[in-house]
Amino acid sequence: MNTVLRQADQIRPVAARIGSDEEAIATARRLAAQFAARAAERDADRILPFAELDLLAQSGLLAITVPAQYGGLDVSNAVLAEITAILSEADGSIGQIPQNHFYILEALRTDGSEEQQRYFFGRVLAGDRFGNALSERGTKTVGHYNTRITRDGPGYRINGRKFYSTGVLFADWITVFALDPEDRLTMAFVPKGTEGVEIVDDWDGFGQRTTGSGTTILDNVYVSADSVVSHHKGFERPTTIGSVGQIIHAGVDLGIARAAFAETLEFVRTKSRPWMDSGLDRASDDPLTIAKIGQTAIRLEAATALVERAGHKVDAAQVETTDEKVIAATLAVAAAKVLTTEVAIEAANTLFELAGTSSVQVGLNLDRHWRNARTHTLHDPVRWKYHVVGNYHLNGVTPPKNGAL
Repeated sequence: MNTVLRQADQIRPVAARIGSDEEAIATARRLAAQFAARAAERDADRILPFAELDLLAQSGLLAITVPAQYGGLDVSNAVLAEITAILSEADGSIGQIPQNHFYILEALRTDGSEEQQRYFFGRVLAGDRFGNALSERGTKTVGHYNTRITRDGPGYRINGRKFYSTGVLFADWITVFALDPEDRLTMAFVPKGTEGVEIVDDWDGFGQRTTGSGTTILDNVYVSADSVVSHHKGFERPTTIGSVGQIIHAGVDLGIARAAFAETLEFVRTKSRPWMDSGLDRASDDPLTIAKIGQTAIRLEAATALVERAGHKVDAAQVETTDEKVIAATLAVAAAKVLTTEVAIEAANTLFELAGTSSVQVGLNLDRHWRNARTHTLHDPVRWKYHVVGNYHLNGVTPPKNGAL
């Protein structure tokens, strides 16, 4: 397999091995402190975080979900979500970039062959990164695809065009999702630099500006047979693929909310003026402001607790993958995603409500938190999560099996 899937030689440090949940959290906090220092500048000038993603890969954090039997930590999903929140609080774009990487690892754990798991988990432990070529423009829904994979001798050819290719610019492997001749979804690992692959840095969203979520063009790209996973199988039976992907999204939103809240506290304490009718000398003594701060703090605590609880339910479903446990994980993660979506937008709005007019100065770039929250929370509509949860409790309708749940 190694002869077919040979990656271009690169000279870079060997990734560290993280040995415990506590070490993983500590590593995330250390990196977050570095990433936060220039986060506003990167957003304002759209400086892509290549150096920061190198540090993230070398730290070993991108390998923490590799199963123990392949030499990984197999970290709890509650810890994975908290690490995502820590990184996202520092920089919402950096926190989002690895989401697809971890989703792909979960799909590999679920449906990859023994040989595929041994090889690709090994590459991740060495420091390799997977980028996503999944979503497309111009299809009927986000769940439809025009990209095709067809047989060509001992391997396959892929043709298509992807957008929202988060992480591909920074990745070693482009993970392409394409339909086979029977319209079944496959997941193929294509080494970056493969002939026929064109990556276009054309992401121009007003938020999450440095995720590199642009276009990937696939023109008759050859991929070996042992690089292709039958991804559709993961949604034909109970699995945790969707729950893992979604709890990471919840972690991103939670981190953005924390960042906006921290900015609010700092600005109100040091820069905001009290309202003229309050009779107070400091904005931080305003009882209405204090109550609003308390409301946001409580919502953040609730969101944090719900994400942690959902993570443990995903852990349980990975250990014993039954209908009952997978449904419990799906519902818990849906609830966490709803609350983190709402608190991210609420915290970003509250920042300006309490900080006042002076907080909107372009040079401060405080609007990046709202822009990041508003952009990231558009990944999948929470109104449908309310429907899924309500339909299960009221009518006993099992949640659908897809990557958005």
